Amino acid sequence: MRLRHLTARTAATACAVGILTTASLSAASGSPASREPAFTAAPLATWQTNGTVWSVAAARGVVYVGGTFDSVRPPGAKPGVQEVARKNFAAFDAVTGELLPCTHTFTDGRAAVRVMRASPDGRVLFVGGSFGTVDGTGVANAVAIDTADCSLRKDFRPAVSATVRAIDSTDTTVYLGGDFTDVGGLPRGHLAAFTREGELLPFQAALDDSVRAILAAPDHAKLLVGGDFDQVDGVRRHALVALDPRTGTTVSSYPGWIPDGSRVKSLARQGSTFYLGAEGYGTGHFDGRIAGRLPDDRMLWKDTCYGGTQVVLPYGNVLYSGTHAHDCHETPGGFPEHTKRWHLLAQSADHKTLYHWYPDTDDGRGEGVGPRTMAVAGGILWVGGEFTEVNGQAQQFLTRFGTTSDAPVQEPPALSLCGLRDGRATLCWRAAWDRDDTVLTYRIHRDGTLLATLRQRSAPWDRPSMQYTDPVAAGSRHRYTITVSDGTRAAPRSAPLTVTAPPATGEQGQPR
Repeated sequence: MRLRHLTARTAATACAVGILTTASLSAASGSPASREPAFTAAPLATWQTNGTVWSVAAARGVVYVGGTFDSVRPPGAKPGVQEVARKNFAAFDAVTGELLPCTHTFTDGRAAVRVMRASPDGRVLFVGGSFGTVDGTGVANAVAIDTADCSLRKDFRPAVSATVRAIDSTDTTVYLGGDFTDVGGLPRGHLAAFTREGELLPFQAALDDSVRAILAAPDHAKLLVGGDFDQVDGVRRHALVALDPRTGTTVSSYPGWIPDGSRVKSLARQGSTFYLGAEGYGTGHFDGRIAGRLPDDRMLWKDTCYGGTQVVLPYGNVLYSGTHAHDCHETPGGFPEHTKRWHLLAQSADHKTLYHWYPDTDDGRGEGVGPRTMAVAGGILWVGGEFTEVNGQAQQFLTRFGTTSDAPVQEPPALSLCGLRDGRATLCWRAAWDRDDTVLTYRIHRDGTLLATLRQRSAPWDRPSMQYTDPVAAGSRHRYTITVSDGTRAAPRSAPLTVTAPPATGEQGQPR
């Protein structure tokens, strides 16, 4: 957990590298606690799937998971153990995480659920992807589910010609985007609009390539669309455009926001601000996140991280993202190139500063990009993707993060003796690090009694050398240990370091 209030109790004789006092911690603490990540970096016990999770959506206390999988299994179960059949679609209790009986079988086509989105009232779950049948009923890449009883609706079954990759809806209209070029035999260039009952609307905008993200903002008379496209209605509009939500005509374009080598993968909003995540290829590409204003299309900020962003999710004035960032050195609070690939990030929704929040996954299978989708339900952050590990432990394709569990301190220190002269023993160690706490507390014990308490700021890529100097009597012998804590959880005490001070004649003692 984050250290909200810190008090320094450091011995007067301490001689430490980079120790922070209470005053310096206060000055360096950044945003107030209410604007820090709501979730700890410790994953909750979560069911797993046996294949990629492409989409997670929440409605009325239920979390729906869609992807390319044949079964799910309980937390901690190894592949092939305790598996329960679920064909590309499963439902879980939003709070407890328990598997629910709500299920449908999505088959044919590429047999993949790629996107899900609940209606604003939560009564309907719209599902898109590449599938030709649901529960044996012929469909065409898009359907709707009644969330009250998990039944497949009979009214919303548009005949979409190819994969649906993006969905959003208002109280009256449902927008689909993807790879398709016609709906029910009528031309629709990668984007179409429907009534909630599935009737195709005259809304039209001809995009020349796939749509991957849609954000309906009817209160601002805009439909934001992101993807791979370069043109809209024959006019240059690369990767991002705002359309009239009734007609499809272009309302706004965003020249210079997205370079040619990049595409928009995700769109989300909080209040009057919208956020996008991008992925790029080649020289001069953009992989990060942008915040813009819906009323006037003004860019608020743009970060400079490298490593494609698959999903963005604003929550509590923090922007969470699924990525594989490997270089954020120019972004405030960021990290240098080649430390590793970090797959989950949290940053200020107001000014792009990255918070110290580093739960992590591996790259996983498929395209090897880790997380692909996020949703918050029941005060819990759900994350899906193609990862097979979370915080270094086996966990396939789905995980959750809550607000009360606490990640353990990483790489706790071991003491060594780096100086013994003039009646002073200097102990040295390398700072540990924590996934969701910037400052850790170190307690040094001598002969079982607390000797000193020190605090030090650290990060996975910045672990300073630390030291403490203890006055020792000539010829005395002492055993030193050290513990490190994030404020609520302490790592095990280190192995003891035995130090024998030299006798008064000046002969040096030796550590054991």
